[in-house]
Amino acid sequence: MRPVVTISPHSGFCFGVVYAVEMAEAYLKEHPYLYCLGDIVHNDEEVRRLQAKGLRTISHADLPNLSGETVLFRAHGEPPLTYELARRYNIRLLDASCPVVLKLQNRLREIDHPDVEIVLLGSPGHPEVIGLMGQIQQATLYVVSSAEEVDHLEFDPQKTVYLFSQTTKAPALFEAVKNRLLARRPDAIIADTLCRQVSNREPHLAVFARAQDVVLFVSGKKSSNGKALFSVCQAANPRSYFISRPEEIDFAWLEGAQRIGIAGATSTPQWLMEAVKAHVEAYFERKAEAISAD
Repeated sequence: MRPVVTISPHSGFCFGVVYAVEMAEAYLKEHPYLYCLGDIVHNDEEVRRLQAKGLRTISHADLPNLSGETVLFRAHGEPPLTYELARRYNIRLLDASCPVVLKLQNRLREIDHPDVEIVLLGSPGHPEVIGLMGQIQQATLYVVSSAEEVDHLEFDPQKTVYLFSQTTKAPALFEAVKNRLLARRPDAIIADTLCRQVSNREPHLAVFARAQDVVLFVSGKKSSNGKALFSVCQAANPRSYFISRPEEIDFAWLEGAQRIGIAGATSTPQWLMEAVKAHVEAYFERKAEAISAD
């Protein structure tokens, strides 16, 4: 009996990534190329697909050389300095910044005062975090990636403390950081800035993973959200495996499985999960044919 291979309905691009990719594809239908500031999405397979259509990935250092060109800002958002550079070098913008990220950027600017201290839960170096940090000019900003780091922060008792989060962080981690902060500063103002379209996937994904014998989690290795969601799968089902493309599957993982689930990050395209599904089904098709031949 061949196993049933199912793709999780709560996987794949979030609306912010869909918006950015659709904006890029629409432009490339009318133009031979488009510059994108950084990888449009943290998935190498999707980046390669769009590069074949004319998408050219650039860095901030390239902006001075692109006068008169069009540049796409991806869903992660950018700091004000990047917009200033675009104006200075006469660059046309396709701004695909996620509305959820833009809302968070606005909230940070609103409380940016010298008498404020901001704790930001985020991954240092992540493009969204860089964009968020760029909104702060006067307040004291602390970026933490774990609850334990809160213990080492030196707060000024005269200042108001806020907690914000990178939009794609795990709810459990945010809760841990919040509790640790409130233990030190009960008066801290908590701003839950998690994207619910992302965070609401976790319980659905856990249920899906428990219903499978094996889970193949498809994600780019650079995806922060991918790492978080894969940990959810692993906790629910120890037979969960992280892959970035179909060729990375070790079919020994699937031995004895009758229910094989495929899931992905908010940066994982649907076509890639479909390709993984087809690769697995083709393997079992060949296996069945070999048995019949015997």
